[in-house]
Amino acid sequence: MKNKLADLNDHLFAQLERLREDGLTPEQLDAEVKRSAAIVDLADQITESSKLRLMAARLYAEHGEKVLPMLPLIGKGGE
Repeated sequence: MKNKLADLNDHLFAQLERLREDGLTPEQLDAEVKRSAAIVDLADQITESSKLRLMAARLYAEHGEKVLPMLPLIGKGGE
């Protein structure tokens, strides 16, 4: 996987900069607003996925291998 959560942060700030550009026509601004909405929707999904992975890692750290059958994605072959 070449994208990291830090890259997501960079993308969000880059989009914020595009929204702040002076001289955008109403059509260009509308396109950027739509692009922003799509980026935010994806960012939300990525964030939720990361939260689930963190919760699974915490369960594993607290309870060890006995939770692996309930958390197949962090067990062997999950990556």
